[in-house]
Amino acid sequence: MKATYKRRNFLFKIPGGTSRGVLHSKDSWFLTLTDDLKTGLGECSIIEGLSIDDLSGFESKLEWLCLNINKHPSYLFVELSNYPSIVFGLEMALRSLNSLKENVLFPSDFTEGKDSIPINGLVWMGEIDFMKKQVESNISKGYNCIKLKIGALDFDKEFALLKSIRDKYDPSELEIRLDANGVYSYKDSMSILNKLSKLSIHSIEQPIKAGQIKYISELCLKSPIPIALDEELIGVSGLENKIQLLDKIKPQYIILKPSLLGGFKASEEWIKVIPKNTKYWVTSALESNVGLSAISQWAYTLNNSLPQGLGTGSLFSNNFASPLSIKNAKLHFNKNNNWNINI
Repeated sequence: MKATYKRRNFLFKIPGGTSRGVLHSKDSWFLTLTDDLKTGLGECSIIEGLSIDDLSGFESKLEWLCLNINKHPSYLFVELSNYPSIVFGLEMALRSLNSLKENVLFPSDFTEGKDSIPINGLVWMGEIDFMKKQVESNISKGYNCIKLKIGALDFDKEFALLKSIRDKYDPSELEIRLDANGVYSYKDSMSILNKLSKLSIHSIEQPIKAGQIKYISELCLKSPIPIALDEELIGVSGLENKIQLLDKIKPQYIILKPSLLGGFKASEEWIKVIPKNTKYWVTSALESNVGLSAISQWAYTLNNSLPQGLGTGSLFSNNFASPLSIKNAKLHFNKNNNWNINI
């Protein structure tokens, strides 16, 4: 077996605003495996400021992987443990290499086009008018669950926006998820959560920065809004460590992003140890359609009825053509549509 990799830069159609800054483009590295008969493709997608992968040594590690690709997979995965996105790319490429149909990693009714995946709409941060337009666009497309990234603007302005949405749409009509990306201080967080609770918010992701176990535990216990862990899960490996983290914090939800957590197997470990009263959903992490397709196929096999965060395929102006499409707030896989992967 031979392995090669290539980097590709993806351009956002509209700059993606988060509390960590505005994204105009992002890189992904594509790992190609070839043997005498077949080819497998995996995507290693990182988000600067969020992924724990050592960016200064990232391509060197990919070069090492290509040189050592014929060593036992268990050895490779251990050696790559500090590079969760490369682990995910390798896991994806190996599964792709062994698949019966090209780019069908998890055969199911989804990949046969017989079923679809409910997803949430996404609203990026920006000026209030810009966010309002995104909300209206999402609702016009049939979304009854939207996720808004908050924390970049004055809280009173963001609250006014959220209140205007809730005044117009009852909780039974529209589920509102929030993502704070750890922007609030613990000191201010409870007051903010109490105010937001008046708007029947479904959940809020990571209201404070990750790593503050005592504080996030208290928030999960006292918050009037269910809290979802996102960044808190990144870099935590091993079943025992995952059990300890969830036992200490006792979150209402966790968010699974395979590119950031180390692939399908590592994400499934979180599901395996999840407390009885904790729920989860799967979210993409700005992968191209190659990674998004793999994550979506895997997510479908989990039989999770909650809307998933998998609606990111249309964010890039130079994404690959794929069988993925969104219709009526659901992600579809049209097996008759061809891929056009030009790396």
